[in-house]
Amino acid sequence: MASVALSGSDTIVINSRLLTALADQNCVELTFPSDIAQVKTGKNGNSIYGLNETGKQCEVKVRVLRGSSDDQFLNNLLIQQQANFAGTVLLLGNFIKKIGDGQGNITSDTYIMSGGVFTKQVEAKMNVEGDTEQSISIYMMKFSNAPRAIT
Repeated sequence: MASVALSGSDTIVINSRLLTALADQNCVELTFPSDIAQVKTGKNGNSIYGLNETGKQCEVKVRVLRGSSDDQFLNNLLIQQQANFAGTVLLLGNFIKKIGDGQGNITSDTYIMSGGVFTKQVEAKMNVEGDTEQSISIYMMKFSNAPRAIT
């Protein structure tokens, strides 16, 4: 029998709050923009390897409904960060992707995020042609560490 992966019921939690007012499309994205290791090969095939600790950093994009209680919660955290950056309590979070095998078994693919800060302001626009993006708040965060666990 072929292997299958059924995805659904994913969750995102930031600072102990389960976000539920998620928007359309890719409402949550985790990316790791830096390599975790470097390799250079020189004369005679000699190779040099280096661990890149910045490869642990995770960028998180969350799209929530503008004006929702989740938008207000995240905006409040952003305001606190901007008001006193040195006194900021770093963000914590987890993203859990639920994967089913088609036979009733579910695996949790979990990213445990720590050391987070907001990296951009929330942008806004006005559109008179029905663009639904004007009703979305997009939050950009970066976490210093986000190990993955599959259980």
